[in-house]
Amino acid sequence: MKSRVVITGVGAVTPVGNTAQKSWHNVIKGISGTGRLTQIPQEIASHFKSQVAAEVSDFDAPKYVPLKQIKKTDRFVQLALAGARMALDDSKLDLSKENLSEIGVLVGSGIGGLRTIEEQHKILLEKGPERISPFLIPMLIVNMAPGQISIQYGFKGPNNCVATACATGSHAIGDAFKIIQRGEAMVMIAGGTESCITSLGFGGFDAMKALSTYNDEPKTASRPFDATRNGFVMGEGCGVVILEELEHALKRNAHIFAEIIGYGMTSDATHMTAPDPEGDGASRCMIRAMKEAGVKPEQIDYINAHGTSTFLNDKVETIAIKKALGSHAKKVMVSSTKSMTGHLLGAAGGVEAIFTVLAIKEGIVPPTINYKHPDPDCDLDYVPNEARRATVRVALSNSLGFGGHNATICFKQFE
Repeated sequence: MKSRVVITGVGAVTPVGNTAQKSWHNVIKGISGTGRLTQIPQEIASHFKSQVAAEVSDFDAPKYVPLKQIKKTDRFVQLALAGARMALDDSKLDLSKENLSEIGVLVGSGIGGLRTIEEQHKILLEKGPERISPFLIPMLIVNMAPGQISIQYGFKGPNNCVATACATGSHAIGDAFKIIQRGEAMVMIAGGTESCITSLGFGGFDAMKALSTYNDEPKTASRPFDATRNGFVMGEGCGVVILEELEHALKRNAHIFAEIIGYGMTSDATHMTAPDPEGDGASRCMIRAMKEAGVKPEQIDYINAHGTSTFLNDKVETIAIKKALGSHAKKVMVSSTKSMTGHLLGAAGGVEAIFTVLAIKEGIVPPTINYKHPDPDCDLDYVPNEARRATVRVALSNSLGFGGHNATICFKQFE
């Protein structure tokens, strides 16, 4: 018999708050974390068509990372360490009483240490190869996020990393769920982290014409499902959750946010960057998650959509929801919190999983802000502009990534 798995802690650093609770508070209030791009030198940034980003402000790395490690870790790892610390504190796990061999880490990143790569490449060109940092490789590799978390706390259970572009955070949580289900760990620290608002990272997406160009209206630049959307707002941050085997959680009287009951993963097998225009992969992903969860479409109360604010994604995700939920699609609440956080790439699924379980726990559905102009191709209930009080018993969180990667997690009220 498969183990039941619950969420007992959450931690996040986002453009709308440096904790999960502050981020949730601001998302419920419909506050945007997007603004003018500041992390790239103006002499470079001025050449980009997009001038807006969703940046993390006032992040205090030394609060979470030992001082001697600061210069040896990329920002994406520092964010992951912060998210893990906050999630562990929130869970109230007493590590002195735990078997650390039964605690694992599965935190992913879509791109990893691009900031370090750029900085060290500049040093190579300007000062020569002998000045390259000996920490270059361990700073840039994606798996150092879960690696550093396990080292800091002594977690000796399963340790893995996912890199599936914008589906990373959801795949990490889903895969960690499976590890506990199989009995290979009692606790998993899982989620996603990303920080690549750099000249190359931002410039690459800008060259693809994937980014919003509402430069004079940065707070409204991310407008998922709106007819005037013209690209996503690039963001950074992390979202980490504590997954726990149910009996283990009950035994220590843990606070339980929600239960994970299903996980779907599929591939579009269509295009490097564009979603399948028929929404086949995304719809099958939702159907798989619901099938494992043992729920019918009409039982879904809320979907935290991938909802990037790009023309194709929002149209295709709407098609996919209709295919997966049938006639119930018109009744389900759907919202994109990326309208406030921007698109956190590999961290998006982790942060959005947190928002989904908090919607279940608190009975509040976050809004899709900046929704002013209905699109005939996007005709669902997107909870426009204001949060909504509602009972959320069962919810889905969707993530769709470049390469055709799809992930859906199904959560329910714990009872």
